Amino acid sequence: MTTSLTALIAEDEPLLAAGLKAELQRLWPELGVAGIAGDGVSAVTQALALQPTVCFFDIRMPGQTGLEAAQALAEDWPEGDAPFPLLVFVTAYDQYALQAFDAQAVDYLVKPVEPARLAACVARLKKRLDDRAPVVARGNGNGLGQPGGNGSSPLDQTMEQLRALLCAHAAPAAPRLDVIQASVGNLVHMVPVDEVLYFEAADKYIRVITADREHLIRLSLRELLPQLDAQKFWQVHRSLVVRASAITTALRDESGKVFLTLRGRPEKLTASRLYAHLFKGM
Repeated sequence: MTTSLTALIAEDEPLLAAGLKAELQRLWPELGVAGIAGDGVSAVTQALALQPTVCFFDIRMPGQTGLEAAQALAEDWPEGDAPFPLLVFVTAYDQYALQAFDAQAVDYLVKPVEPARLAACVARLKKRLDDRAPVVARGNGNGLGQPGGNGSSPLDQTMEQLRALLCAHAAPAAPRLDVIQASVGNLVHMVPVDEVLYFEAADKYIRVITADREHLIRLSLRELLPQLDAQKFWQVHRSLVVRASAITTALRDESGKVFLTLRGRPEKLTASRLYAHLFKGM
């Protein structure tokens, strides 16, 4: 692990970002703030480029939430490169909502960030960095990016905690969709959900793919997912939801990604490491 300690702050309120940076520099002079991002997409881009030691992600940001940014970062983090960053979430959530973070032993800061709470967070982050071993995974499994006693890698630990957090903060279930209404000009195609093989996010639209056609709907996956039956439709990537019964094979590569083939479609789809646990032999 590199001896250079850096941080990325993702916060859409400039005054709060500047305040957090100043307090970090006072409490942890060795930690250089390499960048400040004002939205989730920029945070992921900067984190992949800078590969910081620690990321401070505001939960509510334009474009992507802090959890969605962490998900994207975990999915796109290059294999065999720098260690995955330790993550700290900054949130204005109430105590009930914070129980999900406590359950996963994830560091978080509540706005407005108090110096004493930040000092305690810094102390924990320093300990976690000290506990990181270059070869043998050791530690107690507490904290994002930490090796656990069960032999799992730091990135595996990160995936487990992110999955749990994403589930805890998922939108409540909505009435089930039976038909997708996809409009083209003045024409509306009525697409039965039972015919859909997969949904793929594309910019501000979702591609709705059946065995023989493709439609576009102006909706986000965040809005669509609560309206789908989670037993039938599996999210396998932050931008991809697949009908489980349409999957014919799942091939895992050395990086942990899984490549899927579907009935009635020639293309192969990629499931990220975050969702690779869905594909296990019986």
